[in-house]
Amino acid sequence: MWSVFDSPLGPLTLVGCPEGLMGLRFPDRAAIPGERRPAAFAEATRQLAEYFAGSRTVFDLPLQLHGSESEQRVWRELRSIAYGTTVSYSALARAVGRPDEVREVAATVGRTPLPIIVPCHRVVAVDGALTGYGGGLERKRALLDLEAPQLSLV
Repeated sequence: MWSVFDSPLGPLTLVGCPEGLMGLRFPDRAAIPGERRPAAFAEATRQLAEYFAGSRTVFDLPLQLHGSESEQRVWRELRSIAYGTTVSYSALARAVGRPDEVREVAATVGRTPLPIIVPCHRVVAVDGALTGYGGGLERKRALLDLEAPQLSLV
Protein backbone atom coordinates (compact mmCIF):
# COMPACT_ATOMS: atom_id res chain seq x y z
CA MET A 1 0.00 0.00 0.00
CA TRP A 2 1.10 3.54 -0.60
CA SER A 3 0.14 7.19 -0.43
CA VAL A 4 1.54 10.55 -1.43
CA PHE A 5 2.46 13.43 0.89
CA ASP A 6 2.74 16.84 -0.77
CA SER A 7 5.86 18.28 0.87
CA PRO A 8 7.82 21.48 0.25
CA LEU A 9 10.32 19.21 -1.55
CA GLY A 10 7.68 17.90 -3.91
CA PRO A 11 5.38 14.89 -3.62
CA LEU A 12 6.81 12.15 -1.41
CA THR A 13 5.50 8.63 -1.91
CA LEU A 14 5.07 6.68 1.31
CA VAL A 15 5.14 2.89 1.07
CA GLY A 16 4.14 0.55 3.84
CA CYS A 17 2.48 -2.55 5.16
CA PRO A 18 0.19 -3.07 8.15
CA GLU A 19 3.27 -3.43 10.40
CA GLY A 20 4.79 -0.10 9.49
CA LEU A 21 6.35 2.33 7.06
CA MET A 22 8.77 0.69 4.62
CA GLY A 23 9.79 3.41 2.21
CA LEU A 24 9.72 7.06 1.30
CA ARG A 25 10.43 7.99 -2.30
CA PHE A 26 11.23 11.35 -3.78
CA PRO A 27 9.53 12.55 -6.98
CA ASP A 28 10.69 11.05 -10.27
CA ARG A 29 11.10 7.55 -8.85
CA ALA A 30 9.45 4.45 -10.28
CA ALA A 31 5.73 3.91 -9.76
CA ILE A 32 4.60 1.84 -6.80
CA PRO A 33 2.47 -1.24 -7.38
CA GLY A 34 -0.42 -1.92 -5.07
CA GLU A 35 -3.30 0.02 -3.62
CA ARG A 36 -3.22 3.72 -2.76
CA ARG A 37 -4.46 4.06 0.83
CA PRO A 38 -4.02 7.58 2.23
CA ALA A 39 -5.82 6.76 5.50
CA ALA A 40 -3.20 4.12 6.32
CA PHE A 41 -0.55 6.84 6.33
CA ALA A 42 -2.39 9.48 8.36
CA GLU A 43 0.09 9.43 11.25
CA ALA A 44 3.14 9.52 8.97
CA THR A 45 1.58 12.38 7.02
CA ARG A 46 0.85 14.29 10.24
CA GLN A 47 4.39 13.84 11.53
CA LEU A 48 5.94 14.85 8.19
CA ALA A 49 3.76 17.98 8.12
CA GLU A 50 4.93 18.84 11.64
CA TYR A 51 8.57 18.27 10.63
CA PHE A 52 8.29 20.57 7.63
CA ALA A 53 6.50 23.17 9.78
CA GLY A 54 9.45 23.10 12.18
CA SER A 55 7.54 21.71 15.15
CA ARG A 56 8.76 18.08 15.05
CA THR A 57 12.38 17.06 15.56
CA VAL A 58 11.94 13.29 16.04
CA PHE A 59 9.71 10.83 14.21
CA ASP A 60 7.78 8.25 16.23
CA LEU A 61 6.43 5.79 13.68
CA PRO A 62 6.45 2.00 13.34
CA LEU A 63 9.07 1.19 10.69
CA GLN A 64 9.73 -1.93 8.67
CA LEU A 65 13.31 -1.53 7.49
CA HIS A 66 14.47 -4.56 5.55
CA GLY A 67 18.20 -5.06 5.20
CA SER A 68 21.20 -6.95 6.47
CA GLU A 69 22.32 -6.64 10.10
CA SER A 70 25.09 -4.33 8.92
CA GLU A 71 22.59 -2.09 7.12
CA GLN A 72 20.27 -2.15 10.13
CA ARG A 73 23.13 -1.01 12.38
CA VAL A 74 23.86 1.97 10.11
CA TRP A 75 20.17 2.91 9.89
CA ARG A 76 19.80 2.71 13.68
CA GLU A 77 22.80 4.98 14.09
CA LEU A 78 21.32 7.44 11.58
CA ARG A 79 18.18 7.62 13.71
CA SER A 80 20.32 8.64 16.68
CA ILE A 81 21.69 11.75 14.91
CA ALA A 82 19.89 14.62 16.59
CA TYR A 83 17.87 17.21 14.72
CA GLY A 84 20.06 20.16 13.84
CA THR A 85 23.24 18.08 13.95
CA THR A 86 25.39 16.63 11.21
CA VAL A 87 28.05 13.93 11.36
CA SER A 88 30.69 12.96 8.86
CA TYR A 89 30.65 9.66 7.00
CA SER A 90 33.91 8.72 8.75
CA ALA A 91 32.40 9.48 12.18
CA LEU A 92 29.38 7.37 11.29
CA ALA A 93 31.64 4.50 10.19
CA ARG A 94 33.47 4.69 13.54
CA ALA A 95 30.15 4.79 15.44
CA VAL A 96 28.99 1.54 13.82
CA GLY A 97 32.34 -0.17 14.43
CA ARG A 98 33.53 -0.04 10.81
CA PRO A 99 36.16 2.74 10.77
CA ASP A 100 38.00 1.23 7.79
CA GLU A 101 34.83 0.87 5.69
CA VAL A 102 33.75 4.47 5.18
CA ARG A 103 32.77 3.91 1.53
CA GLU A 104 30.65 0.88 2.38
CA VAL A 105 28.95 2.74 5.22
CA ALA A 106 28.34 5.71 2.88
CA ALA A 107 26.79 3.34 0.33
CA THR A 108 24.46 2.01 3.04
CA VAL A 109 23.48 5.58 3.90
CA GLY A 110 22.64 6.03 0.22
CA ARG A 111 20.34 2.99 0.35
CA THR A 112 18.32 4.31 3.28
CA PRO A 113 14.74 3.31 2.40
CA LEU A 114 13.14 6.05 4.52
CA PRO A 115 15.04 9.29 3.94
CA ILE A 116 13.97 12.20 6.15
CA ILE A 117 12.43 9.83 8.72
CA VAL A 118 15.77 8.02 8.95
CA PRO A 119 17.78 11.25 8.66
CA CYS A 120 20.47 10.30 6.17
CA HIS A 121 20.56 13.96 5.08
CA ARG A 122 22.44 14.72 8.31
CA VAL A 123 25.56 12.91 7.08
CA VAL A 124 28.11 15.10 5.31
CA ALA A 125 31.74 14.97 4.20
CA VAL A 126 34.39 15.38 6.90
CA ASP A 127 34.91 19.01 5.77
CA GLY A 128 31.17 19.70 6.03
CA ALA A 129 30.57 19.58 2.27
CA LEU A 130 27.34 18.11 0.99
CA THR A 131 27.82 14.89 -0.91
CA GLY A 132 25.44 12.40 -2.48
CA TYR A 133 21.76 12.30 -1.67
CA GLY A 134 19.12 10.14 -3.34
CA GLY A 135 16.72 13.06 -3.52
CA GLY A 136 19.37 15.38 -4.95
CA LEU A 137 21.72 17.77 -3.22
CA GLU A 138 19.20 20.62 -3.46
CA ARG A 139 16.78 18.62 -1.29
CA LYS A 140 19.56 17.70 1.15
CA ARG A 141 20.44 21.41 1.46
CA ALA A 142 16.75 22.28 1.95
CA LEU A 143 16.42 19.72 4.77
CA LEU A 144 19.57 20.97 6.47
CA ASP A 145 18.41 24.57 6.06
CA LEU A 146 15.09 23.62 7.72
CA GLU A 147 17.10 22.40 10.70
CA ALA A 148 19.67 25.23 10.39
CA PRO A 149 18.81 27.21 13.53
CA GLN A 150 20.31 24.33 15.53
CA LEU A 151 22.72 22.89 12.93
CA SER A 152 26.19 21.93 14.09
CA LEU A 153 28.87 19.54 12.79
CA VAL A 154 29.81 16.82 15.28
